[in-house]
Amino acid sequence: MELIADILLAAGALGAGFYCLVLSRRLKRFNDLEKGVGGAVAVLSSQVDDLNKSLVSARQMSDGSSKALEQLTGRAESVSHKLELMMASMHDIAPQQRTQAETSVSRTEENDALAAAYEAEEQEEAPQSAEPQEEAKPSGLMFVRHNRNQNRVA
Repeated sequence: MELIADILLAAGALGAGFYCLVLSRRLKRFNDLEKGVGGAVAVLSSQVDDLNKSLVSARQMSDGSSKALEQLTGRAESVSHKLELMMASMHDIAPQQRTQAETSVSRTEENDALAAAYEAEEQEEAPQSAEPQEEAKPSGLMFVRHNRNQNRVA
């Protein structure tokens, strides 16, 4: 009876050893860095690191962009206030410009009359040309463009 128990105990030990050997090989394949789950975990870990770095750089860029946008908004608001003040001050200047505009209109009418007489003389002297005449451009300064670098302090 003892002999049978010893044989069964030895067979169980050999079976457990064989089972441990099979499990050890499977675990090595499972944790293999190139093919198994260990490799997948390593790749995912490196991707998480890359994503964290790109997230940090994206945050820095968005912070910089928001600061620049805030500065531009502030500048736009200050310029709009200046323009409002200029428009308000134009109401005071408008009557003076009307009198100047009336005198310039009478001068323009005189100039137009002289130009028409001169053109009539030219048409009598020379045949009509096929080239179109340029229209007279309005005189006077309507808008002034300022240099943007003028206001910046170095």
